[in-house]
Amino acid sequence: MDAPAPHTAASLTALLDRTAALYAPIRSVVPPADWALFAEDVEAILALKRKKNAVILAHNYQTPEIYHCVADIVGDSLALAREAMNVEADIIVLAGVSFMAETAKLMNPAKTVLIPDTEAGCSLADSITPADIRLMREAYPGVPIVAYVNTTAAVKAEVDICCTSGNAKRVVESLGVPKVIMLPDQYLARNVAAETGVEIITWAGQCEVHERFTAEDVRELRAAHPGVTVLVHPECPPEVVAEADFAGSTAAMTDYVADHRPPRVVLLTECSMSDNVAVHYPDLEFIRPCNLCPHMKRITLKNIRRALEENRNVVTIDPEIADRARLSVERMLAV
Repeated sequence: MDAPAPHTAASLTALLDRTAALYAPIRSVVPPADWALFAEDVEAILALKRKKNAVILAHNYQTPEIYHCVADIVGDSLALAREAMNVEADIIVLAGVSFMAETAKLMNPAKTVLIPDTEAGCSLADSITPADIRLMREAYPGVPIVAYVNTTAAVKAEVDICCTSGNAKRVVESLGVPKVIMLPDQYLARNVAAETGVEIITWAGQCEVHERFTAEDVRELRAAHPGVTVLVHPECPPEVVAEADFAGSTAAMTDYVADHRPPRVVLLTECSMSDNVAVHYPDLEFIRPCNLCPHMKRITLKNIRRALEENRNVVTIDPEIADRARLSVERMLAV
């Protein structure tokens, strides 16, 4: 792709005028100087989507200029998995991490799925392999295995059913057994175990974003911001969840803000989540002691544009793996 010609003052003014309506909703979280850098790519991406019959699915952790300005479908991993099944466009661009792009391909195999950066990984997905699953089956014969969606397609192909942070408890209890293996996130598994009578065998994986939050962080937030409502993701350690007012998936946290409208609120999760929710609630005060996900932040407007222009980073999955992995996701969606 050739580098764009530099803007003159007049052409930049014209660009900002054309994109003013797109910028207006995110003005509170994206400075004008940043928008001047983003606007050309936003405009180009919107044109490319029309030209190529493409849609963009964006996770809640994407930055506001992606989430609010170019994405067609946004949500948590469960919502994106469901929506991927129904996409009718020819091309799906997954603005998220690699396992999400694989899941979109699993659920709509006839479509071309692109990921803007193939290095957008996940510490949880990296923490377990198909060989590990097979060893777990040998160690615990007959015990069903539940895999968090934050896993590769190859791992999904080895397990009985998938789950997300939003439906993990329902999935575990739907199996109707006294004991399950739940992997790879040890903290999500322990938090689910605290809510159910099912014995859960865990794996020693954790999210590099959520594991850094501590119970002391929550206590310090309450001391510094009296009356703050603390929402946490269940990938956080159990002692953090115990200190919070509410624990739930990114979708559940968004719903909590919508339903309860806490005047002062903190979302203990990835950085961009608060910005994306705050756009809809300018009357609420969002405290932002977030942790950055380096993998999510590999996705940018520029590499989304490049993926569409060059049809690059096409997601492919071995058909034999895909068939078995798809079954695990379909079982989850049926719960």
